[in-house]
Formats: sequence, C-alpha cells, structure tokens
Amino acid sequence: MLQRYSAIAYSLMRAVAGFMFACHGAQKLFGVLGQSADLHDPMSVAAGVIEFFGGGAISLGVGTSLAAFVASGEMAVAYFLVTRAHSTPWYWPILYVHAELAALYSFVFLFMACEGDGRWSGRELWRRRRKTGTSS
Repeated sequence: MLQRYSAIAYSLMRAVAGFMFACHGAQKLFGVLGQSADLHDPMSVAAGVIEFFGGGAISLGVGTSLAAFVASGEMAVAYFLVTRAHSTPWYWPILYVHAELAALYSFVFLFMACEGDGRWSGRELWRRRRKTGTSS
C-alpha cells in the first residue's frame, strides 16, 4: 500500500541519515554539538572528514553511492574498534550503544551505496534543470 511513496521515503531516509552523520563529523572537526574537537588524533580527523563531507554529500543526494560506500566502511571499522575496546562480543552490538549505532549506520550506508542518489536528490534536480535549460 505504501510502495508508491518508497522514492520519497528513501530520499527522506538518505537526507536525515546523511545530516545526522554530518553532525557527528562536525563534532569531531569543529568541537560543536556537545563534543570537543581532537585535531591531534589522525583517526578522529579522518573520521570527521568522512562523516562531515560524506554525510553532507549523502544528505544532498550528490555522489551518494561513493560517499555511502566510504561511510559504510568507516562505520564497519568503528564497529570492530568499539567492540574490541570494550571487550564485547562482536556479534552482540546491543551490548554497547556506540557499537549498535556504528552497525546500523554501516548497513544503512551500504544500502544507500547500492541504491544511489534516488529520484529526489540534488543530482536529479541538477539533471532536470540542465535538461530543461533553466538557470538561476
């Protein structure tokens, strides 16, 4: 019954997940939103760059497949680092909240890497405007 709204639902999921991911990157890079920046830790800086710029690209629907693939990989690495650091079994992400979030992000972004920008995306808007010859 709701399948006719799947393109809109996917685009909303992509936009919200990308925005939330970009917020995590902003925390790491700029020390905002309740976290201080640690620009001396190369892993934190790399994660911040992937999250901020990748999340922005995903949210806007521009280069979603590549950005989501990289973000999925980052979250998979984060998942195993978190479970190892807290000595929790890797197969029970629920035992540690950050592991659960990393696992969820990883699979959501893997899906997005396969699905691409979607019908309601910045790239599609650009294509439509270019096709009709409109400019602003």
